[in-house]
Amino acid sequence: MASQDWFDKDFYKTLGVAKDVSEADLKKTYRKLARKYHPDSTQGDVAAEAKFKEISEAYAVLSDKDQREEYDQIRAMGSGGARFQAPGAGGSGGFEDVFSRFGGGGGGRGGSYQSADFDDLFAMFGQQQGGGRFGSGRFGQSTGGFQGFGGPQRGADVTARTTLDFQTAVRGETISLAGEDGKPFKVKIPAGVSDGQKIRLRGRGRPSPDGGESGDIVVQVTVRPHPVFTRDGLNLRVTVPVTFTEAALGATIEVPTLGGDPVKLRVAPGTPSGRVLRVKGRGVASSKGTGDLLAEVQVAVPAHLDEKAKEALLAFQAAEPKENPRAEMMAKARE
Repeated sequence: MASQDWFDKDFYKTLGVAKDVSEADLKKTYRKLARKYHPDSTQGDVAAEAKFKEISEAYAVLSDKDQREEYDQIRAMGSGGARFQAPGAGGSGGFEDVFSRFGGGGGGRGGSYQSADFDDLFAMFGQQQGGGRFGSGRFGQSTGGFQGFGGPQRGADVTARTTLDFQTAVRGETISLAGEDGKPFKVKIPAGVSDGQKIRLRGRGRPSPDGGESGDIVVQVTVRPHPVFTRDGLNLRVTVPVTFTEAALGATIEVPTLGGDPVKLRVAPGTPSGRVLRVKGRGVASSKGTGDLLAEVQVAVPAHLDEKAKEALLAFQAAEPKENPRAEMMAKARE
């Protein structure tokens, strides 16, 4: 989501590329950095995880032609000393609405700014035909109008909220919401929308009082958690319990997928808890690409054993290798 911190973040520097980097070189650089800092490769490394988030944010913006152009414009404004009126002053709706209100008249140095909307990755989804489901929402207070630099006043934005189930957010859906006048209107939810995401409907807000452009409807999305799956970018994560014998001896197990048939995965002999098994292409499918299903193995310890099982475990204990799995940890702790 575009925000004021774009003034302060140098995405080109984060990825170590020049401002005129080509799309192919940008992708190549990102993939190299992603492999280096991905959480699957650097488990437990907090600094690496933070770096991975930074490069992912940078690539998400620079790899999108429209967002990259908007980002460059924002950075250019920042270097030129542009300033914005504080929220609440003069009827402004706050920083998130400022950028969509530069149209209609001259402003800045040497002419007018091009009207642009930086509020959200999934902006400009207009009304769609057809019914929808799983959506519930309401309107909140509208933001104030913004007086253009010598031009007509822009209509006020109107905020709305909707709550979606997890699968609807992943797959995408056209839903119905009630407007301020009580009449329903359609909102296209793009596949892969995340919790807290905002969708802007251009020109569907309050009309201008003096012939300017209408405001927008800004829909904020809340996604209900799923009892089994969680989101990790475009990947879906699931924790899969296995028995001790399955982990020790190896096994083929079934793993659920979101809204589809289970898939079979091979657990190799000696698999420890925490190992991640990847199912390609079974994650979130969006306009940005398709993620994977990441199945994390968790060895389940039986809570109740009968006498026969206890005797078998005691026999195994007597026969197992005499190795202390905590020896390396204890040695490092004394360093």
